[in-house]
Amino acid sequence: MKKSIAIIAALIVLVGCNRHINSSYKPLSGNKAFDKEGHRGCRGLMPENTIPAFLKAVDIGVTTLEMDAYITKDTQVVISHDAFFNHDITTKPDGSYVTEAEEKSLVLYQMPYSEIQRYDVGLKPYPRFPQQQKTHAVKPLLADVIDSVEAYAAKTHKRPLQYNIETKCTPETDDIYHPKPGPFVELIMAVVLAKKIEKRIIIQSFDVRSLQYVHEKYPAMRTALLVDVSSTKNFAAQLKNLGFIPTIYSPEYHLVTPLLVKQCHDTGIQLLPWTVDDKPTIKNLTALGVDGIISDYPNLFAPNP
Repeated sequence: MKKSIAIIAALIVLVGCNRHINSSYKPLSGNKAFDKEGHRGCRGLMPENTIPAFLKAVDIGVTTLEMDAYITKDTQVVISHDAFFNHDITTKPDGSYVTEAEEKSLVLYQMPYSEIQRYDVGLKPYPRFPQQQKTHAVKPLLADVIDSVEAYAAKTHKRPLQYNIETKCTPETDDIYHPKPGPFVELIMAVVLAKKIEKRIIIQSFDVRSLQYVHEKYPAMRTALLVDVSSTKNFAAQLKNLGFIPTIYSPEYHLVTPLLVKQCHDTGIQLLPWTVDDKPTIKNLTALGVDGIISDYPNLFAPNP
């Protein structure tokens, strides 16, 4: 780790001097490699993080499926943005809606998957996304998502997709909402390796511990550092804190500037902002030179959606 920190410090100095660290780096924007990512599948069009959403995103033509992972009580990797059953989207087994007062009592890490799959997360109306098609859906296992997507892509003659999987963890909720980063990552990697798709996987996180673990144990894996507007560190300080150069820097899209684009590309990092849900902003960010975009509405990537 000391060696890694020394290397990153040297790279940061070079970034500050506007020197090219990776002269072979070529920005992906403007060519076929531009990464069109469907956020939680295609949350604006189908229930988030569900198999129907991922298959819809395949139909639309995304290159990458973005998703969030948690761990169940019986140590299975389940796809979910929240650590519990969010009241905005959840219907209980008896047909009633989960309330805001009770949602945090329904923690996925405290429930076996046999219980989790009894809750519906696709039928309750969600005013925030009026275009979202309502359909019965459950929180799926990562293994089932991969099987379904791979089979559907083959059946519909689509190119193999990438999977951008976020480890949803923080130090404050270790062993409460999720295991510590090491066991968390190992459970994800067990699925990925069993499916033999590690070359098409990105592990992303706001939690640098997860990314550091991936970098140490699985150095060939691609990693993405997530950053939001609450961060008090600048680009160089964020890389120093991480301790290595990630494959992708993934900020909230409001943070993207021409300088940030240059800093990422000078450092050999791809820049992939989130979550961009309107056509003009997608166009503007693409013109700035970002390498891809994460959107709730991946249909907006089409020339005339």
